[in-house]
Amino acid sequence: MTFEQLRTFLAVARMGGVRKAAEQLNISQPAVSARVASLESYLGTELFSRVSTGVVLTRKGVLLRDHAEQIMAITERIKGDVMAEDSISSLLRLGVAETVAQTWLPDFLTELHRNFPKLNIEVSVDISLNLREMLLDRSLDLTILMGPISDYSTDNLELPPFQLDWYRPVGLEEPDLSVTPVITYNRNSRPHRELTQELRDRYGSTAQIFPTNSLSTGFEMVAAGIGVGILPHVLGGKFIEENRIANFDPGWQPTPLRFTATYIGEPRNELIARAARVAQQVANSHHEAVYG
Repeated sequence: MTFEQLRTFLAVARMGGVRKAAEQLNISQPAVSARVASLESYLGTELFSRVSTGVVLTRKGVLLRDHAEQIMAITERIKGDVMAEDSISSLLRLGVAETVAQTWLPDFLTELHRNFPKLNIEVSVDISLNLREMLLDRSLDLTILMGPISDYSTDNLELPPFQLDWYRPVGLEEPDLSVTPVITYNRNSRPHRELTQELRDRYGSTAQIFPTNSLSTGFEMVAAGIGVGILPHVLGGKFIEENRIANFDPGWQPTPLRFTATYIGEPRNELIARAARVAQQVANSHHEAVYG
């Protein structure tokens, strides 16, 4: 019985099938099946039963899962207490929301590489809704997104908020929000949902929202005179300095964006937990530099 057999067994048990376990472990499906078969042969018992949706644990499989989880937890504690950071060689699949990608992500990657020089990092930039699904599907290891994610399996580290500001084209002195389109985050986001409710409550059914998945596109739309925008303060300064857009105050302010560094906490992976703490440190430093 080997460590890799136990790790593969747990992946199949948690994911409910060989295919998803193979994707999580980044190995082939035949390799997963072979490891499970070897473990069953060694133990002399079946660990899984096939069902229409995949596989489920047998009674013996449930017993083994409990022991294997204890072994993996001890292994992670050993890695956290003993292993030197510069000796860790692995792959970190990182998912990041665009707001972070355009602000402190480069500093985070630099600090991550300094702490873990042998770590390979694969970065995906997407909307928070998709990042959440990819994390829960185990196709990402760590996400920096509008959180937290309320799932029993996840751990969330709170990050500093992003302030949102109102922006207008330089030629539009007094926007009428009952008829002027408001450009903001994508339709499947918390800012879009809150803005929709607020505009309808204040200005009625004539209010318009133009959502976008690209923040840079959103600023360009404001600069082009298409509408006003509710967009991150930290990214608006460049456009204001270039005299392409201007701030304005309609009498109410949007709620700041709440972000978290979120990862699967069960089973715990010490490397991912450390990476999340590095993200929190970098985010705090960036927030202090911007807002003081």
